[in-house]
Amino acid sequence: MSARVLLQRGAAPLAASLLAGAVAFSPSVAHAEASESHNSNSNKKPIYDDFEAVPTTATLPPPKPSTESASSSTTTLVPESISTAPATLKVREAVEHYSHGPTPTDRLAAQIRRVRLALYGHVCNAEDSVNRSMDRAFNLEKSFTDTVASLAPPAESGEKLMPGLVYVLVAAMAGSIVTRRSNILLRATVPAAFGVAAGWTVLPVTMGNVSDLTWRYEQRFPVVAQGHIQAKESLRQAVSFATVHTKLGRDVVEEKVKGVRESVEEWVRKGK
Repeated sequence: MSARVLLQRGAAPLAASLLAGAVAFSPSVAHAEASESHNSNSNKKPIYDDFEAVPTTATLPPPKPSTESASSSTTTLVPESISTAPATLKVREAVEHYSHGPTPTDRLAAQIRRVRLALYGHVCNAEDSVNRSMDRAFNLEKSFTDTVASLAPPAESGEKLMPGLVYVLVAAMAGSIVTRRSNILLRATVPAAFGVAAGWTVLPVTMGNVSDLTWRYEQRFPVVAQGHIQAKESLRQAVSFATVHTKLGRDVVEEKVKGVRESVEEWVRKGK
């Protein structure tokens, strides 16, 4: 036992000396370039240097093609996914809407829309009715003013309305005075006949315009127009007959007067 302890105490210094000799005399390989650890340490900025080291291709990091290709693929794919996402969402919402049916809010909105459209239609119809009424009123006023203006004689005719109308009124009053003791028919027709005759005498152009206007209104009623034509023809025939009979009567009177004058002259000659 004591011998083993002595051997252990003697072997310990021997092992230590052998280890130190192996480390000191171990062969080492000399490299022309520095190792990677030395290069990595040389990239650090020296504490006592006043200038910065110029970067070279050896110090710059190598490019990463795989990362760039991945980023390019993502950049090309992202817009497509973004552009297709809204369409997909719309289709999905439409499918869900039609699959589940309209909600109470949608039905209420549809009812309100129909009511608003109905009210808008009634308001538009009322506005159109008012506009049509105003247009008719304006057209009626314009027609009346144009009609009254068309009855006036032109300036080149030289016809004056004011004294002519006074003459027509005086003639109508004279007819009423003449027939004041006659029946109602004569008292209604004779003043009108006197006034019309005076109008055609002193205001021929104005009476022609009035006659044309009356004829245009009568053409709207064929029965009245036909009656007017017949009355006009009857009056014309009566005037022609009266003219012929007046001429015949004048001729007869002239012949009678001529005969009486000749007989008187003959009697006077015989008396001498």
